[in-house]
Amino acid sequence: MTRTGVENEFGTDEESITKRISICCRYTGFDSVFTTTGTINERFIAGMTWEQVFHARLIGGFLMIPIGRPYGMWRDWMMSHAKENRLSQLLWDSLALMSFQVPIYAAIISFSGASGDGLIRGVLGAAVMMIMLGRPYGAFLNWIRHLFGLPPGGEKPMSLNT
Repeated sequence: MTRTGVENEFGTDEESITKRISICCRYTGFDSVFTTTGTINERFIAGMTWEQVFHARLIGGFLMIPIGRPYGMWRDWMMSHAKENRLSQLLWDSLALMSFQVPIYAAIISFSGASGDGLIRGVLGAAVMMIMLGRPYGAFLNWIRHLFGLPPGGEKPMSLNT
């Protein structure tokens, strides 16, 4: 029970505040890392103009919030197929990320102006970045959680803790 003893849809007041801070940390971490890497990928790998990159980043930023929960549900379902060993979990986690996020990313950059070889390079570049950034992103997210006074962990997409 909290100081006030008030319960809501998130649990107690303190649980509610912690949950909301955790959500803000996830979005801050996601936006910081993937806006930067998306910009690099779109401009220098896909060959998009700065205006097209800006457009893609705006769409991506707005889509981040409504696709977070469906991705979490998709990842949970995919991870239910993984065995207990690290390699199986890593493979299924990567497959979940690639099969959900890459098609969305392809649509975003296509809608923003990427086409032909640039679209293919952009999608492949994003897929490689997603695989390579899984662990560094997790560490960065833990650092942000630390800045907000939260313990490491929480609800971690792309983690090996299923």
